[in-house]
Parts: sequence; C-alpha cells; structure tokens
Amino acid sequence: MAEPPRQLPLELPHEAALGRDDYLVGASNRAAFELLERWPEWPSPVVILAGPVGSGKTHLVRAFEDEYRALVVSAHHLQEFAVKDLVAAPVAIVENAHLGVDDTALFHLLNASRQAGKNVLITSRTWPAAWKIKLPDLMSRLRAATPVEILEPDDELLRRVLVKLFSDRQISVDIGVVDYLVVRMERSLDVAIRAVEAIDQEALAGRVKITKPLAGRVLENVHKG
Repeated sequence: MAEPPRQLPLELPHEAALGRDDYLVGASNRAAFELLERWPEWPSPVVILAGPVGSGKTHLVRAFEDEYRALVVSAHHLQEFAVKDLVAAPVAIVENAHLGVDDTALFHLLNASRQAGKNVLITSRTWPAAWKIKLPDLMSRLRAATPVEILEPDDELLRRVLVKLFSDRQISVDIGVVDYLVVRMERSLDVAIRAVEAIDQEALAGRVKITKPLAGRVLENVHKG
C-alpha cells in the first residue's frame, strides 16, 4: 500500500499553559516551588534558583511573575535598567546569571532592594562561584542568599510533562507512546518540548496517527539536533 502523501503542516496557534496551577511539581522541583510559594516569607532577601537547561526554571519564573507581578530582567541587560524601576516592583527577577552579569549593576540592585525591604530572585544554570564575580562585596551578598536547586526530572514528572505538552496542543496520545518516550529520552524538559513539537509536525505532515515507531524516529532526530 502506498504511503499517504506528505503535506506541509499548518502551524495552528496553541497556547502553552504556563500559569501557577499548570506547573507540575515532583521530587526534582518541589523545594524550589515551595520556596517561591512562601514569598514574601523568604529565609533571606535574595534567592538563587539554579538548575540545568530544560529543568523548568522558565515556567516556574513565569508562573511566579504572573502571580506576584514580578519584574523580570535578563542578567545580561541588567545595567540597562533603572534600579528604581526594579525595586518598585513587588519582587525583581534576574534571569540567566550564568551568561554574565555586570557586577556593579547587580550589587546596586541587591543593596537598593535590601534598603527598600524587597526581594530579588536570581536564576542560573550554575552557582555564583562560576559567575566570575570580581567584586568582593557582591560575592559576599551572594553567599548570604538562599540557594534552591531544580534537578533533572524523574520518570514520573517527565511522563506528566509529556501528557501536558500533548494536551497543550490538543493532541490525544496513547499512554503507551508516552511511556515509550520516557524510557528513551534525555531527562530534560527542553528535549520534551522539542520532541512533542516535532512529533506533532511529523504526524501532521504524514497525516498519520502518533505511534511508537513514529515517536522513536522523531526522538532520534531530536537527540541528534
């Protein structure tokens, strides 16, 4: 039997559910989720949230941002923002400190926030010791911060994430396909996102049902990419 002709998949808009109630909590991220939930009753004015790429930091930050009207700024662009604007927000979030941060700008932000009785959340893939901080006073402030880590997802959380990602795209997939992916994929939410998107596109292009063989072929290409 001839294979059905492939077609260019139509990119239909879909909204990823990134709200607080949509955040899936498991053993790998529970400590981080519960600490942010305690705001403003944090152990210290500054919290450093660290975790590998694809661990879910972005979703957690977005949920926190929406819930508490936080102001988010990339660490790389911190010096371009007025400290007074950041301190005026209920809480300031500085993202991706591992990519580089201006020592003076961050030091001023931490000092101004402490004087104003505000909090700062800093996200990173690494801890401050790897940020090449040259300002001793800033390093002292960062050592006093509360560290919280998000680990790579375990099988159960990864399974729930895959189900959610397919659901976000309004795709009904057999749980056997999900289990097949879980035992074969890298332990990364980033890979899960890319895999679900690629599987959806492949199924649409071939006008076929999502099966284990299809999912396996696509996942292999995702890992190579």
